Amino acid sequence: MIPENVRKVFEEHLWFVSTFGDEPNVVPVGFKCVTDDGKFAIGAILLETTLENIKQNGKIAIAAADPLTAEAYQIKGTAEFVTEGAVYEHYAKLAEDTFKGAYPLKYALIVTPEKLITATPNQHNKEEIPI
Repeated sequence: MIPENVRKVFEEHLWFVSTFGDEPNVVPVGFKCVTDDGKFAIGAILLETTLENIKQNGKIAIAAADPLTAEAYQIKGTAEFVTEGAVYEHYAKLAEDTFKGAYPLKYALIVTPEKLITATPNQHNKEEIPI
């Protein structure tokens, strides 16, 4: 399970999502949450390269940091596309409310974390946290 202090950093701060295909790709993501079961959910609206890369290999990394304390973490995992259910409906409504139809939701992504790594600049940097 995701430790509470790690969950707090991911819930309260912008995510940077990284994928790779023909070349590396990283984008900021604001439609996001950590689910109750410890997975990471993303509302994919304008993530064309990210989505193409995930279709190629399913791999994704997500980083978040608290800019005031420098507490930072990275997860590495596998993403799956979702086009129905509660997570999808939540982000579809959020996209509609935010962008008034200009940018509809393409997919929701559910990320299963496989590794959780400390990215805080201290003696624990690069340490893997059991999940």
